[in-house]
Parts: sequence; C-alpha cells; structure tokens
Amino acid sequence: MKHRVVFLVMFLCLSTLFLLAQAATTPGAAASKEDVQKLFAVMNLRQQMLAIMDSMVKQQSEMMRDSLKKRSPQISDAEIQRLETAMHEMMKEFPYAAMLNDMIPVYQKHLTKADVAAMTTFYSSPTGKKLLREMPSMTTESMQAAYPTMQAYMEKVMARVDAMAQEEQEKAPAPAAPAEKK
Repeated sequence: MKHRVVFLVMFLCLSTLFLLAQAATTPGAAASKEDVQKLFAVMNLRQQMLAIMDSMVKQQSEMMRDSLKKRSPQISDAEIQRLETAMHEMMKEFPYAAMLNDMIPVYQKHLTKADVAAMTTFYSSPTGKKLLREMPSMTTESMQAAYPTMQAYMEKVMARVDAMAQEEQEKAPAPAAPAEKK
C-alpha cells in the first residue's frame, strides 16, 4: 500500500512536470520576457536601431538642407549646420534601451514562444547573421534610392501647404484702417 501511494505521488509529480514542459513548448505558449530579450540580443537590435537611426538622420539632414535652401535661399550654411548639430545632439539622447523595453510586450502579444525560438534560430544561422549584417546598408541604400521620390513628394506637400496658407490669408478680412484724427 505504501509503495502504491509513493508511486502515485511520483506519477502525479512527473505528469505535472511533463504537462508544464509540454505547455512551455507548444506553439500557442506565450513568449517570456527573457525569450524576447534573447531574440533582441541575437538580432543585435540595439545596434540595428542605432545604425538605422543614424542613416535616417543623415537622410533627413540632406532633405532638410535642400528644402531650407529652396524655401529660404538667404539661410546661411552656418545656420543649417547649427540645425544639423542640434538634430545630431538630440539623437545622442534617444532612449533606445527604454524603447526596447517598451517593445517586449508587443513581441509577446504577437509572437508565441515557438515563433521567438524559430526567429532566434534563424538569426543565429549564417543567413540570418548575414541579413542582420547587411540590413543597415540595405536600409541606407534603399533610402538613397527613394530620396528623389521622397523629395518630389515633399515639394508637392510644401507647395500645397503654401497654397492653403495663401488661400487662408486671402480669405482673412483686411485689417481696419486706423481712424483719422479730427
């Protein structure tokens, strides 16, 4: 009898452990914070973010410089340089670590433990590592390729904004002339 009770307790314990282990590896199991952090580490996500943001800042600087020169031809190179320096300084303070922490629950919401494991495996593979290594260059080159399209679009937008401002100015009642003194 005593052996049966011990056997039953052991059976229940092992069954419980088996079920917990199975639940942790089933496709629908939620990814843990640690799973997502491991994925971020394998993906070098912080470094990827830094590289992409740097590329974007450079691209935005070019667009800003071109736009400012067209809209305000009198602006000096020193003034433009001050604006660019300020933009670069702001980017140094960008809260990358906080953003990564904010992203974890989003990944947990949309990805299962199995998804995160598969992605971690992929990004640990030679092809995944190559994709991660090439991504900043691909992003930069893509932005450079799209720059003329973006610039043309921004010019249309600015022309539209100018036209709307002009219309509003024309609709506004003329200021009343000062009353003449008698």
